[in-house]
Amino acid sequence: MKQWFEELVQRNETKIVMVVLDGLGGLPINGKTELEAASTPNLDALARISATGLHIPVSYGITPGSGPGHLGIFGYDPLEYQIGRGVLEALGLGIELKNTDVAMRGNYATVKDGIIQDRRAGRIPTEEAQMLTEMLQNEIRSIDGVEIIFRQGMEYRFAVVMRFPEPLKEDSAMVNDTDPQKIGKPPLKPQPMNENSERVAKVAEKLINRASEVLRNQQRANYVLLRGFSQVPHIPSFEENFGLRALAIAIYPMYRGLASLVGMDTPAVEGDIKEEIDFLVQKFNDYDFFFVHIKKIDSFGEDGNFDGKVKKIEEFDKYLPRILELKPNVLIITGDHSTPCLLKSHSWHPVPVILHAPYVLGGTSSSFTERECLKGELGIFPAKYILPLALANSGRLKKYGA
Repeated sequence: MKQWFEELVQRNETKIVMVVLDGLGGLPINGKTELEAASTPNLDALARISATGLHIPVSYGITPGSGPGHLGIFGYDPLEYQIGRGVLEALGLGIELKNTDVAMRGNYATVKDGIIQDRRAGRIPTEEAQMLTEMLQNEIRSIDGVEIIFRQGMEYRFAVVMRFPEPLKEDSAMVNDTDPQKIGKPPLKPQPMNENSERVAKVAEKLINRASEVLRNQQRANYVLLRGFSQVPHIPSFEENFGLRALAIAIYPMYRGLASLVGMDTPAVEGDIKEEIDFLVQKFNDYDFFFVHIKKIDSFGEDGNFDGKVKKIEEFDKYLPRILELKPNVLIITGDHSTPCLLKSHSWHPVPVILHAPYVLGGTSSSFTERECLKGELGIFPAKYILPLALANSGRLKKYGA
């Protein structure tokens, strides 16, 4: 936000909880979206007494990645602050990044005769992938004087950082992804997009070749695909912008990484929805703002698993009363983007929002679905205004002007 907004922020003792159901929005299959097909009595009851609407993560027609999707709902303009996926993954895995670093997110993949058979190596379990990542780290410590740092993530995902001996120019990470996003195609070669990224691309190519040699005897994970070449940008902290001491509760490292980048505390949490809400209850007196991230809804959407996505939404609904028992002053429930099973990918479609607080109109939506939220008092609005609305409803914004 601009300085004029920061000057309106005031601190008090109120609590704000933001639950992000990753990939929440959907499209109809056999006449119903995933939300419409789900049995969600608690979400529906909450929607009836709350402000509802649909948010646009970035801009009309723009399909957001997870980084821009979360930045928007955190109150930052995702067109102004652009964060690469590699940076998010590395930060989330506890790698402290420097201005000498280029970070990437890696996928283990299956390649045969130069053609990608599986972009996720059969979704190998984390334990198996951990052994492979340790093998890579032991075998590849530096390339042409550039230190190489590997760190295992969840399942087939890992982070890799190229630490150069000197600070890099701001545009040095402009290298294309090597994942073509489809099976049946060869991996892409890392290509520089400008003069400053030429050295980065060369080191990345050597890194991929070395990794292929190390993994050559693996049946499934015999190749690495690199995505999200990126460097650390400067982003004003969450507390600096909004006057909120914030805690991120997220299982997956990338989302802890994003929260860390804006200055939230990001302790590691293991488990699933139950364990995340247990942690929320445990820490509720210690912070002003709580970001609770629920991942698997998005995963089922990307797999085209309509029933799986429905069941995960229903599972969260069963735990919602535990959040309501905490009586936060403001409760926001939304997604960072839509992931319709129909498309098996992120999409540009607006995302349903519940904003529960004492000072809303309410009574406009009969349930928590895309079509019902369209009737809500918030209308269709940019995601970056969710945080100002939460601050206003928690008494944390002063009057503007005389």
